[in-house]
This record gives sequence, structure tokens and C-alpha cells, in this order.
Amino acid sequence: MEIYKDLSNPKSKEFEQLLNSQLSKITIEEGKIIEGKINKITEKFVFLYIEGLKSEPVLDINELKHMGLEKNIKIGEKISVLLEKIEDKNGEVIVSASKALKIKGWKKLVDAYEADEPIMGKITQKVKGGCIVEHVDTGSLMFLPGSQISDKPLKDISHLMNEVQKFKLIKIDKIRGNACVSRREILSSFKKEDKAKIIEKYKVGDIIKNAEVKGYSSFGCFFHVNNELDVLVHLQEISYSRVNHPDEVFNIGEKHDLKVISVDKEKLQVGCSVKQLSPDPFEHIENYELKKVYKAKVMKIMDFGAFCELEPGLTTLLHSSELSWTKKNIPAKKMFKVGDEIDCVITEIDKDKRRVAISYRLTKENPFEVFEKKFPVGTVVNGIVVNKNEYSLFLNIEDLEIDAFLHCNDLTYLNNAEEELQKYKKNDKLKVKVLEIKSVDQKIRVGLRQTQPDPFDWFQDKKINQTITVKIISTDNKGLVVRPEGCEMDFVIKKNQIAINSADARTSRFTGGERIDCAISELDINKRKVILSIKLLEEIEKREALKKYGSDSSGKNLPFSSLSEDLDKKKKK
Repeated sequence: MEIYKDLSNPKSKEFEQLLNSQLSKITIEEGKIIEGKINKITEKFVFLYIEGLKSEPVLDINELKHMGLEKNIKIGEKISVLLEKIEDKNGEVIVSASKALKIKGWKKLVDAYEADEPIMGKITQKVKGGCIVEHVDTGSLMFLPGSQISDKPLKDISHLMNEVQKFKLIKIDKIRGNACVSRREILSSFKKEDKAKIIEKYKVGDIIKNAEVKGYSSFGCFFHVNNELDVLVHLQEISYSRVNHPDEVFNIGEKHDLKVISVDKEKLQVGCSVKQLSPDPFEHIENYELKKVYKAKVMKIMDFGAFCELEPGLTTLLHSSELSWTKKNIPAKKMFKVGDEIDCVITEIDKDKRRVAISYRLTKENPFEVFEKKFPVGTVVNGIVVNKNEYSLFLNIEDLEIDAFLHCNDLTYLNNAEEELQKYKKNDKLKVKVLEIKSVDQKIRVGLRQTQPDPFDWFQDKKINQTITVKIISTDNKGLVVRPEGCEMDFVIKKNQIAINSADARTSRFTGGERIDCAISELDINKRKVILSIKLLEEIEKREALKKYGSDSSGKNLPFSSLSEDLDKKKKK
């Protein structure tokens, strides 16, 4: 210890200089990437020697294997690590090899992005909206949008998976640590010079033969030309008629002639037109007349109808509602195929909106008008039940392509309509009467009960206040169900119409089967409405008795409990 007492000793000064010079070379700082040398390897851990640290950092051997550093696990090999803590609460040094690799990788990505240099990567998995690309050098993960996978639509990318290839960094988010790459940009850069030479071949006015429909967009249709160039036909250049979407006119794989209308050598784009290959048909649209039959060619069949061409460039929609008189919204594919020439009638011409509407069914005679001429209202016809629902039957009349409507209320005069409906099934033959024909609405209504005698005719010679005899069929809390003698129909006498005196207006007074008299309170032959009343009959008889028997004693034997009181009132008046 004597050497340290005298600092002026030459040996003490030499030791101090050596110590200071050694410490100055070693800079230890948390958050920095430093290199450590492997000096010990166990079954689970790797021990590093890092100059300047008072203890040896430890790495999990599985972490290194997961990073693909199996070959580096040797005594004396150097490994870069991130120094997270020089000393934790247990006095140990905390380092991470994976975080060091990620930081180094991110720095490489940022440098490549700023230098506009491509990087090497491989597609490892598909995700929503695109794919995940792994940077080959650092293992960093980046996002590849679906639109940036290729310069042409790809249905299958299995041949690109896990293949090392070039990518261009198109976006870097330094705050979130996200990177976005493009494979399409690499492909386009290779083709850019070649594409410029191809564009030189085309000039405005050129006619391109047999260009193939490649794809659609909301603003136009893409065509592949001569296996070397893709061109766009804008929506407005497809047809002189109005087109909402290219799929209304074109099918993928079809071939059409195009006219070059623009060439942009800077953007390397060629614009083409289909409609300009033919004159504008709307310039002579006056040659077409409404309600006249013309030939049209079926160009494309859709779920809602078919697109037809009256002449080159003049395309119009034949809607499914205009295909048939009797079948609602029948699919066009069941009637036509592409290329068929059909008759049609022009129903509308709008020159301002450049729209022409056509109809196929108008070329055929309206079967409802034919029916009306052959079977006017009141005719009795034969029908077969072809369909049924919860309240009606549908009948085919005389083998025509028309279904007539038969409501359950028109089945019978006597029974409950819904119960009567249950008696009928498909293929039953019925003789019915035509009740209503609406050609415009395409509706025919028929009735079965109208072909049978109407039991309501029993009331033809009857009048209001007339007395009739009825038989009580049944009783309930609401009133009496009665049937007039000689009539087949049942009617209800309501509880409040049973008697003048409310105490006597009880249905329990009757057991059923009795014959009683009642009066007709209301009668409307046209509306088939009748109201019967026992109370009214009592009131009529009471008035007649007062009129006939005017003295005090005359009413004592009458069967009216209040007659004497009424007579007293009459005398006072």
C-alpha cells in the first residue's frame, strides 16, 4: 500500500495514467447497441464479455436460434446487443440481441428509403388488404398492399410466396415504426423504358384491331392490346347511349376494335374509344318512331334484363319487366342468348338524356285484351286451380297463359269463406264467372258462387219493417243466430235487438230450435245487407196497439207491461 501514499512516486503516476487512458476508451451507455464476445456457452444460455461492464451479460440461446444465428453461437464470436440496463435491482446487466437487430434493420430501411434504393425481401404471409414482407437482411416486417403486388391483376400469388425478390419502400412511418413496400414499382421501372418505345408506335386516329377486355373499373374498361400494352376506354367513350358500368356492355375476354383518341408520352398512357368507330346515332334519332317494331341484337344478358343494340353505337336496355305479359321479372337468359336478333318496340326516346327504351312484350298481343274480347265480364268459363294461398285460388282459364284470381269470399254464399277455401286443391276443375278484367293492371277476377243461385234473392220481395218468421239455430253472448223460413242463409240478431226491456234482452231465454217472429230493420239488396230485430217488431206492435186501443181499460189485457203508462201519457197530451 506504500505505493499509493506518495503520489509523486513515478510508479504511482504511471499507474494513474494507465488507468485513466483505459477508462477513456470505454463508453458504456444504456440504449446503445454494443458488441459482445461469446466467452461461455451452456445448454440454455450464452455468456458475453463486454469490456467496461463489471458483470457478464446473459442471452437466451433460443432467442439467438430464433433469429437465425445458430452459426454464430461459438466461443469468440461477436454478437450485437442492445444495452437496456447496466444494472438492474439484482445487479445484473440486461441486453437484447433481437432488439438490436430490429433497430439496425429499421435504420437500414430508413437509409434505403431516403436513398430511394430497393431492398431484398420475401412475402411470408397473406393478410387483409395485402401481404407481409420480411426484410432479408434484418428480418424486419413490412406491409405490401394488394394493389402493389403486381402491375396486372393476379388471382393466385402462391408462386411469389417465400421467394427472395426486390421491393421498393414507398412509405416510412418513423413515429410508429411502420414500413410499406411495393413490388409493382420494381416491375414498372423495368418496363418503363420498353413501354416508352411501345407508346411511340401509336398516334391519335389509329385503329386497334381485336383488343381484349382485361378488366373493369367504375370509370371505364381496360383493354390489352397486341400483348404489349394496356389501354383505357373511359366510360363516356364506350357507347353513345348512357352506360352506368362497363360490365353492362363488355364481358371479360371479349375482343373489340378501338380508336386511339389520346397519347400521353409523359404518363405513358394511351386513351381509346369504342363509340367513335361509328357515327353518333342520336344525330339521326328522328328516324326511329315510338310504338314501331324494330330489330335489335342481344349484346349482353344481365340479371335485370338484356342490353340490345338497335344499330352500331345505339345500345338500349330491355328490362325484365318488358319481356313477358304474364310472367313477372322472368330472367332474360331463359328467353334469349347473346347474338340473338329479336323484335322490339321503342317505348321512349330521350335525346337530351341520350336514352332509348324498348319492349319485347309489346311485339306480342296483350293476352289480357284477347281474354277480354273472348270472355267479357259475366261469361262463365272453365278453370283449373294452379296455385293457392291463405286467402285465394289462382286458376288457369281455358288453357290460356293467364291466371285468374278467385278470392275466398267469392267461393260460397253459405259457409265460412276460409273454411270453404280448405276444400280446394291444385288441379281441381271449376266453372267460374268472370267478374272483373283490368288489362292495364293485368288482373282478372273470377267468382264461383256467382255461378250458383243466390239465396239472398229470397229478400227481393221483402221490405223494411216487414215481419218474417225465423228459426233459432244457436245462441251465444253476442246474440241469436237465426235462419228465415224458406231461406238458406243465416243471420245474427244482436243482443241489443232482442227486446225493448233490457231485462228481457237475454239470449239465455232461448235454447235453440224455437220459431219466432222478427222485423227487418235494414235491407240493402245491392250491398247484400240485412239487419233483423225482435225489438223493432215489439215497437211496431206497441205503436199499433196504442193507435187501436186508446182507452184506459183497453190495454190491461195486452202483453205489454208498460202499455197502461203509455196510455196515461197519451191522454195527458
